[in-house]
Amino acid sequence: MKPTSKYETIRQILSDFKQPTYRYRQIIDAIFEQKVAEYERITILPAFLREELARTLGPNVSSVIPVKELTSQQVSKVLFAIGGGERVEAVRLSYKRGWKSYCISTQCGCGFGCRFCATGTIGLKRNLTADEITDQLLHFHLNGHALDSVSFMGMGEALANPHLFEALAILTNPHLFGLGHRRITISTIGLLPGIDRLTREFPQVNLTFSLHSPFDEQRNELMPINKRFPLRDVLNALDRHIQHTGRKVYIAYILLQGFNDSTEHAKALAAHLRGRGCWEHLYHVNLIPYNSTNVTPQSYLPSDPERIETFVRTLKMYGVNVTIRTQFGADINAACGQLYRADSNMNG
Repeated sequence: MKPTSKYETIRQILSDFKQPTYRYRQIIDAIFEQKVAEYERITILPAFLREELARTLGPNVSSVIPVKELTSQQVSKVLFAIGGGERVEAVRLSYKRGWKSYCISTQCGCGFGCRFCATGTIGLKRNLTADEITDQLLHFHLNGHALDSVSFMGMGEALANPHLFEALAILTNPHLFGLGHRRITISTIGLLPGIDRLTREFPQVNLTFSLHSPFDEQRNELMPINKRFPLRDVLNALDRHIQHTGRKVYIAYILLQGFNDSTEHAKALAAHLRGRGCWEHLYHVNLIPYNSTNVTPQSYLPSDPERIETFVRTLKMYGVNVTIRTQFGADINAACGQLYRADSNMNG
């Protein structure tokens, strides 16, 4: 039986206790408008109802419990305790213009074993529930932070978790989080069934595809998923996504020194993205500086600036849209590929 979200459970409790329909609105208003973090403190409700909510759902509105927080300039990384004695991490990014963006986790660990990623060394512990996914954001909201945009780029492969779509429904529900679809980004290593479902059900949500090598053999080595869903098939699915949605698709590409940052790589990447039809201008490459960790191979090093510049110039020469992504949080292991869920990682 699939776990129901707390919002459905609240409706069920109200129904069981034959409560008037306005009670649901009162509870949701207390959580999202008044930022009340414990059911006991929703004093507009009768005592028996507060007790029943706390008994069924636990005392705290959020199911994820912050254990530790690390902060560096513009970045805050929170380690949450979740059911089963596990841990997951989420990151808050504060931009100079006042915009706040969040990077949240969908799985505890990850089972896909991409070679450059710290999370992948853990293996998959379990999928997060829809509540555990959305409660990472609820934690920040209850603590007074504006939820401007969110990306599913934390621990795990978002499209491998069947609860993702319920989480998206909760986040975009105008009576709950009320996030605009275009303020949400899903990142995937290329799971075809998930890409097709996202195209159908949430066409306005932003999609990022982690590519990292234009050569199948090398991508197989770097990202074993490529053997199951080869690059060519994923790009065809992304074509369908663009045609259906009219939205940009972002191609994430981590630059590894002497491994995938040559001019040949840039030309091959451009060859994949050009000649795809009248929508090819909607592909946009985000180049990501590599962040090493002590659990990923020491042979992987960040590309040097000249190499990055040549790579960018080559892509532009072939008419590919490209941006070098600003990186925050590497100093506290909060940047791309560094989330690891370990207390030892949170020293600082």
